[in-house]
Amino acid sequence: MSENVSKVVLAYSGGLDTTVAIKWFTEQGVDVVTFTAEIGQGINLKDVERRAYEAGSSKHYGLDLRNEFVSKYVIPAIRANANYEGEYPLSSALSRPLISSKLVEIAEKEKADAVAHGCTSKGNDQVRFDITVRALNPDLKVIAPTRIWRWTRQQEVEYARSRGLKIPESHSKYSIDQNLWGRSIEGGSLEDPWNEPPEEVFEWTVDPTKAPGEPQYITLGFEKGIPKTLNGAELDTTSIISQLNWLAGKHGIGRIDHMESRIIGFKSREVYEAPAATVILKAHRDLEKMILTRRELQFKELADREWTNLVYEGLWGDPLRQSLEDMIARMNLVVSGEVRIKLYKGNVSVVGRRSDYAAYSLDIAGYDEGWYPSDEEARGFIQAWGLHTLMARAARRGVQET
Repeated sequence: MSENVSKVVLAYSGGLDTTVAIKWFTEQGVDVVTFTAEIGQGINLKDVERRAYEAGSSKHYGLDLRNEFVSKYVIPAIRANANYEGEYPLSSALSRPLISSKLVEIAEKEKADAVAHGCTSKGNDQVRFDITVRALNPDLKVIAPTRIWRWTRQQEVEYARSRGLKIPESHSKYSIDQNLWGRSIEGGSLEDPWNEPPEEVFEWTVDPTKAPGEPQYITLGFEKGIPKTLNGAELDTTSIISQLNWLAGKHGIGRIDHMESRIIGFKSREVYEAPAATVILKAHRDLEKMILTRRELQFKELADREWTNLVYEGLWGDPLRQSLEDMIARMNLVVSGEVRIKLYKGNVSVVGRRSDYAAYSLDIAGYDEGWYPSDEEARGFIQAWGLHTLMARAARRGVQET
């Protein structure tokens, strides 16, 4: 290790990379303080703390950040209909700026020289951690041991075993990251895009073919774009997400398998589980379509996509992200109402929606009775609407393509 570092704060997940990192740092004579964030991955903070100390940590911080994660990161993502490349709901990407901010806080408190994470040189997360930490405190060094080792996963496993480190069996086979908003699985047989993901990689969702034979209907209520009720019961958003992960997961909903364009320039096969995110984002988008005008929707799609790309690309600290987020939140001030959803064998269907702010009128849109433009009104509108097209085509008549 070339950096002159005496104390480092390590983002510790309890998995293979960061457990090995503790031992590697201590063998370099570096004092290691570890930090673990509980953001809904279902870990036992005491167990993780024990593993950190067993590996050589001198001090450990375990913080339950679920509500902060939801309020400051997940809710803006819901309002922005955030699905990178139409598939990935940013589960891991959203957690990185939160973890980075806590790393900086602890490093400043502990008077550490550096912070560290377990990301590889091929991954997206290294970009997210490095940029966010440096934006918050440019004086802190950022160290990624796996970028220095350049070991294969098998070499890491062998190193851990040679030092007597205990690694969960699943973590020696796949690289797993999860939080309340989703679960990502990489490595092993998944690296070949032709291979179907084996059932063993899924924990939150049942095989859709083995899901219940009858559909389940739920009602999700929103206030200003924020999930507030589930089946009529008012709950905090964190609880709604937790319940939906279970409800939708048992119907096989939320499995995502796609080819993703990574930040650093190559394609990667990614497998995710995101039951709650799948349901909530679909319902929120549907409610927006009932409430916002066509021009609002068209413009918001551009803003949503740019917000999503900034977060995915590790640019949470970019001023544009905050500006877009403020605008998106303002547009969501009227996105309140209820969405009725059918869950059935891996499919999410919106089957009903209602809102006091709906830009929909049965008196106008209904075909049985109500308002109808006269023939003269309809022909006048059509003529005016198509005038630019008709004039342009007339002016270009006879032009030959080369």
